[in-house]
Amino acid sequence: MSLNSLNILNQPFKNSHKMPALFLGHGSPLNAIEDNEFTQGWKKIKEKIPQKPRAILCISAHWETNGTWVTSMKTPRTLHDFYGFPKDLYEFSYPAHGDPELALNIQQKFTSASIGLNENWGLDHGCWSVIKHLYPEADVPILQMSLDYSKNSKEHFFIAKELSFLREKGILIIGSGNIVHNLQKLKWNSPTECYDWAYEANNTLKELIVNENYSSLIEYQKLGKEILYSIPTPEHYLPLLYIMAVKNKQEKLEFFNDKIVLGSLSMTSFIIQ
Repeated sequence: MSLNSLNILNQPFKNSHKMPALFLGHGSPLNAIEDNEFTQGWKKIKEKIPQKPRAILCISAHWETNGTWVTSMKTPRTLHDFYGFPKDLYEFSYPAHGDPELALNIQQKFTSASIGLNENWGLDHGCWSVIKHLYPEADVPILQMSLDYSKNSKEHFFIAKELSFLREKGILIIGSGNIVHNLQKLKWNSPTECYDWAYEANNTLKELIVNENYSSLIEYQKLGKEILYSIPTPEHYLPLLYIMAVKNKQEKLEFFNDKIVLGSLSMTSFIIQ
């Protein structure tokens, strides 16, 4: 059967439940191979996912592109897109399959943006370092969607709105980034400390999330200096907007891993269901 004739999004999903959506504060790549309070939080949140997803679509802070792309290879490689870490981390592989048919179906259904199919990227650490704790057997196909650096936050939000239907088709949507992410201000020797501005920004954004204040979340640059210190560049914040965009009004939202480490890195995560 050719890809053009196969549309898996029109096929029924056995015992189908609407999939939750997750925003995961991923933090250090070392979380991939460590057992700590955050990795335990990711493992525990899996208990709230009603069944194994048909596939996962991950929007990671670590794939920025010109244009919007979806990975479309059958066997995505594990990307070690970092430096200065222990050898064990570079030797780690997460051998999840891709889903070329699903990638093509998503491309064909999109109207708000032109979606390209990419066979060169793979799975970056924003993706595999967290998903390996949810599905350690790597038995769920994974696609990544890139962040188009030419688009503003409002444009990203409306692209994300079009992903909502995937949740009804058994596809788990994960945004992987950090609400507060200022690497220039990290306190490497004080892992449990937190800047006042980081704490205030994290709480302000959590309140906006709970109240579904989409306009303020989209125009976060207008929220004051604490927010600007906490989000000096947008790539770790934008995945949050993708998850808020697929939330329905009646759905519950629950925070977990709600902690700031190293002064200016928020691990705060949430599930929508």
